[in-house]
Amino acid sequence: MNQNPMKQAAVLMLFIVVIVMGSWELYLRHKGLEPSYDDSPALWADKRAMVYEPSDKAVVFAGSSRIKYDLDITTFEQLTGKHAIQLGATGDSPRKILENLADDPNFKGNLVVDVTEILFFPIQQMDQKATENLACYNKRTPAERASFVLNRFLESQFVFLDKYNLSTNAKLEQLQISSRPGIFMMPNFPIEFERTDFNGQCKMSPRFLTDTALQQQVKNVWKFFMGGPPPPPFTEEQFAATFAIIKSQTDKIKARGGEVVFTRTPSSGFLYNIEKKVFPRAQFWDRLLKETGCKGFYFTDYPETAGLICPEESHLSPSDAVIYTKALVNILTKETNFAFQNFQTK
Repeated sequence: MNQNPMKQAAVLMLFIVVIVMGSWELYLRHKGLEPSYDDSPALWADKRAMVYEPSDKAVVFAGSSRIKYDLDITTFEQLTGKHAIQLGATGDSPRKILENLADDPNFKGNLVVDVTEILFFPIQQMDQKATENLACYNKRTPAERASFVLNRFLESQFVFLDKYNLSTNAKLEQLQISSRPGIFMMPNFPIEFERTDFNGQCKMSPRFLTDTALQQQVKNVWKFFMGGPPPPPFTEEQFAATFAIIKSQTDKIKARGGEVVFTRTPSSGFLYNIEKKVFPRAQFWDRLLKETGCKGFYFTDYPETAGLICPEESHLSPSDAVIYTKALVNILTKETNFAFQNFQTK
């Protein structure tokens, strides 16, 4: 007896889908790509829920993309015996997250805040991702949490599930079409630049580290964003208001027994020169520490991190992230009350 033609067609279609997707997966892995988690509000919300761990068990990190690359979570946890909770958000200011933690009476932990000046200090904050992340955290349903668990398993197995780089919409956005009247085309980041693990840590792929053309593509993105007119200079009233807000937030956390430390992660080359010019250290970084009374770790102040070179001028390679993390732990151990009992200062 012949099988039902509809059933045969369904089996054939399934076979074709498996072959096509399997071939696509093999091609991506041949290019040196490994599975990467979507750096989504759901992933961030999963980490936000962890901040209530006792301060002797965990340290929370907030910032922009640099802390996501420069903090090597495995190294940090091995050295300190503490859980590193990553709340960084790519292309976003951490100020809204600092505010959220300060206003949360149940957060009593230790916090490290990464300062990328162009994102941290402007009056008009870039915090769209922070807004989306917090909305996701505050409104998660049981169904969404169950979906997140399922997605976690699938994303850990397949490269092609990278929604932000490999979905149809993402591929369309990556087409190299010039901007035209009424339509602005954002410059693209190569997929090899950002691979995200389940802890929220980002890494450059091995290919990116050896391909100077890919590195130059990202440098061109930074030059594009930094090529516009500089932001208007701060007035003294704006300085005073900005630092007063930040101080009130750090004071709230300190009053509950926590501690806040600021870190200026490395940048290099053209980008660092522009950052120093637009955001003079004495006016911004030094005053931030003075006004808040918080400790700070500026990468050029320490020989073990002063010479680190970013492949695309803004983020560290995975191997240099290990060096930076070791130095960060050493400084935090010597100069703060984080009390890393498992770490011996050098």
